[in-house]
Amino acid sequence: MAEDRDALIRHYEEAHDALLAAIDGIDAPQLAEPSLDGWSVADHLAHIAAWDEIRASEVARISAGYDSAWRMSGGQDDAFNEMAHELRRGFSPEQALWELETSHQRLLDAITAASERGLDASLYGEAGLLTDHHAEHAGWLRRWREDNAL
Repeated sequence: MAEDRDALIRHYEEAHDALLAAIDGIDAPQLAEPSLDGWSVADHLAHIAAWDEIRASEVARISAGYDSAWRMSGGQDDAFNEMAHELRRGFSPEQALWELETSHQRLLDAITAASERGLDASLYGEAGLLTDHHAEHAGWLRRWREDNAL
């Protein structure tokens, strides 16, 4: 069954806004500090950006009539997340924010251009069409701020 395009776009715009609100006012050194179970705020932003890049490519791929390239087992998902974290954890806060903004726009553009098939959530793998991944990370970031009185 196809998702509603406008609702998807609203979902991702609201999720993106909530993620940015969770880090509003945090300075660059705080964004770079690996104090969230070994991850920095910038690491969280780069992680979301990586998944938005994948999700955008999935929307384009599935819209073109092809199969998901991201059907993973739980172990593969964990391994991918670890590898992506290792590759991106050196990003400066400025780059992490750029990655987040750029990948977010790619995702919105892909959803805007998606075919009816591309809006069929049942065709997606791990990088699902509709996800609460942003909200999960925003929640962790809000708790981190509360715990650190930021």
